[in-house]
Amino acid sequence: MSFKSTLLAAFATTILAVPALAQEIQVLDTYARSASPTAKTGAAFMLIENIGDADDRLIGAVSPAAQRVELHTHIEESGVMKMVHVEEGFAITAGETLVLERGGAHVMLMGLTESFEQGKIIPITLVFEKSGEIVVDVPVDLARKPEEGHGKAHGTKH
Repeated sequence: MSFKSTLLAAFATTILAVPALAQEIQVLDTYARSASPTAKTGAAFMLIENIGDADDRLIGAVSPAAQRVELHTHIEESGVMKMVHVEEGFAITAGETLVLERGGAHVMLMGLTESFEQGKIIPITLVFEKSGEIVVDVPVDLARKPEEGHGKAHGTKH
């Protein structure tokens, strides 16, 4: 291989590697739950850290455990808390953490194809605007209390 070919190959490898290094997402403290073993819906909660230097956005999710998966949050309307689908997803600012928790932003699984039993692992693919797809194994934890884990923060927190 000539020096020119070697240099060109090294340059191409460097250019192709830069996008993969530009955005880094870590998913921590995952768990899922449903209201009962026969429930048709469930939800997943987690911390999503953007440790990169560019903003990103969680824009969707899919799972073989449900017919439909959506990003949801709760809003207050006339004094009543209401769960709503967030079509635009959730922004994750560089250096910040998106908190998905009960009573706030979460991944909603509808039309469950299997029951959520304690300790079962639910695969969920999170889809990000810049970082692409990240598959996470989410354990079902029916015993976890709302005050355990993520605290009381909603949305993006540092």
